[in-house]
Amino acid sequence: MSIRASNHFNTPTVSLRYLFREPPTTATAQNAPPPHHHHQQQQQQQQQQCDPSLVHIALTLDSQYIRGSIAAVHSVIKHASCPENVFFHFISTDSHGSSFTSLVRSTFPSLNFKVYHFDPSLVTDLISSSIRQALDNPLNYARNYLPDILRDPCLHRVIYLDSDLILVDDVSKLWSVPLSDSRVVGAPEYCHANFTKYFTDAFWGDPVMPRVFGGRGRRRRPCYFNTGVMVVDLRRWRDGGFTRRIERWMEVQRERRIYELGSLPPFLLVFGGDVEAIDHRWNQHGLGGDNVMGSCRGLHPGPVSLLHWSGKGKPWARLDARNPCPLDHLWAPYDLHLHNQQLS
Repeated sequence: MSIRASNHFNTPTVSLRYLFREPPTTATAQNAPPPHHHHQQQQQQQQQQCDPSLVHIALTLDSQYIRGSIAAVHSVIKHASCPENVFFHFISTDSHGSSFTSLVRSTFPSLNFKVYHFDPSLVTDLISSSIRQALDNPLNYARNYLPDILRDPCLHRVIYLDSDLILVDDVSKLWSVPLSDSRVVGAPEYCHANFTKYFTDAFWGDPVMPRVFGGRGRRRRPCYFNTGVMVVDLRRWRDGGFTRRIERWMEVQRERRIYELGSLPPFLLVFGGDVEAIDHRWNQHGLGGDNVMGSCRGLHPGPVSLLHWSGKGKPWARLDARNPCPLDHLWAPYDLHLHNQQLS
């Protein structure tokens, strides 16, 4: 499996569309080391990964969503009670990782992080076309392989975050959520959602496949959950062989067309009904509208700790087009993108 970590600080080898400014001074940047100490700092960070006080977060990086990823990181460190105790694990299909490493380091000089390479060929033959082309990006499927990518011996648990969200609360609160009864994944669940719409008639009409939701090994009836915010126990995932279970459903999908929506349905098939239910405040999702129109949506009732622009519409695109939705203005303060007028 072609997955490796990158510790380079070279000049970018891949052209990125965006330049970013450093955020206002935070605890992570007050004592930023000079550039010639970066290699030494990286060695220290590798040792620090065994620190039990660390909060570990996994995020993907690619040129299309890098602006969202940088905003997400900014929001995490801005609201963290101890930003120096947050460690980011960035996953990229860039074979060298140096471009993203340099970009992240220049934007967040004292951030604790590591960049990992994910080989897209692992999933190329498993991906079938979905309702929206962006959902077919191989990097969307990197979450299926988190325990294979994050092999550091001291790393047993991670928060996975999508790139189109911001936190407005202390991430340590999400980190502290227990995964009870040997559960592998924790996420906000939505049991009022119409679960049947996530699968085709070919699935529901099959005499065997729907039985996966029928109770065998399931603690309760399955509910919808969004995979853009998950707390994951990496050891339990490995021990249970859950990556291979997800791959099997993707293989069925290639043959039978049992769903339409990208990387989500295999997670529902494998984990639905066996998810640690986390407070809804940790994923106010759907702010990007549906997967076709991307129309504006409001917040769900209740308190908010995380805003998630899942769906077609992304706040940076709508803001740039000067046609934002009302809630897009909540994302804007975390945007560190240097626009053309700021560069002149």
